[in-house]
Amino acid sequence: MNGTVKYSVGILAGGNSTRMGRNKALLEFESKTFLTRIIEEFKDHEIIISGSYDGEYNIPGIKEVSDENKDYGPVEGIRQILNNSSEEYVFICACDMPFIKDELASYISEFISSDYDCYVLTEEGSMHPLCAIYSKKILPVIERIIAEDEHRIRSILDNTRTKYIELGKTSFDRKLIRNVNTKDEYKALSLPVIFAVSGYKDSGKTWLITELINEFIKEDYTVGVIKHDGHDAIAEVPGTDTAGFAETGALRTAVFSDSKYVISSAGTSSVEDLIRYMKQGENAPDIIILEGFKTSSYPKVLMVNEDQPMPAAVNVIMKVSCGNEIPGLHNRDDIDRIFCSIKKFFDL
Repeated sequence: MNGTVKYSVGILAGGNSTRMGRNKALLEFESKTFLTRIIEEFKDHEIIISGSYDGEYNIPGIKEVSDENKDYGPVEGIRQILNNSSEEYVFICACDMPFIKDELASYISEFISSDYDCYVLTEEGSMHPLCAIYSKKILPVIERIIAEDEHRIRSILDNTRTKYIELGKTSFDRKLIRNVNTKDEYKALSLPVIFAVSGYKDSGKTWLITELINEFIKEDYTVGVIKHDGHDAIAEVPGTDTAGFAETGALRTAVFSDSKYVISSAGTSSVEDLIRYMKQGENAPDIIILEGFKTSSYPKVLMVNEDQPMPAAVNVIMKVSCGNEIPGLHNRDDIDRIFCSIKKFFDL
């Protein structure tokens, strides 16, 4: 057998979600619920949802099943899905996996053979039984396990022929199997938040950004700032070693101490390049503030002066008066109000 083996897709969406406090299947990310994202990803397959009760989601064209044996969690959910699948094999995933991809399920299906009945993804020694393909042949094993009052999925794997597939040996990003179990994990999905503080020269952009940095830090967010220099005034300090290196023709120079480092690079870049750079590594900021960029598509706080025409801008979070009070606009000194409006806009 090979990757052309057909498989159904089973989504476990009937848990209590005690750590999240609400139904994880209906959480939204990028304007779609987790459940909708998974259904759209696997639209070319038969899809079966295991919910808390029949008709919980009522999605046209999608099969729904619910537990007969209560309090057995995923074990009973897998049993119900396998019983109702039209295919011999079913890819099982959880509803709290918004980044799961059909390409990954298809890759797992390439291991299907007559030698195994379960195909489970692993990562650094950890099993992911809710990112796995199961054969209907294991139904008698599941029924026996339930009869023995066993609740662990591990019991299924220990009593069947299971093939373990290491994610680290593939080119797939581990993000694909990311679960969102808690409120903090859900909150982190939207990070980093990126917005601009825009306006004319000397409108107070830098001052407002400094105030906002302080507010975000008070709430334990980390912050990065990107500023565009329209006058190309960026230069090495004359007489320094790094300036000498650059003058000699070095494309990039770097200087560091025990507490910080600076990298200088010749050539052009874009804000997108710099954002990608900021997102890399363990110290990636939660909040990225752009200074300027009033013509960009990024959400922005627009600094307005009554003595100047309104800057042309799109995707404006709010307009802030940088001088005298202007009816209907935030005043730049009302930092609490501005900060709360930004948090509300990004649902922080």
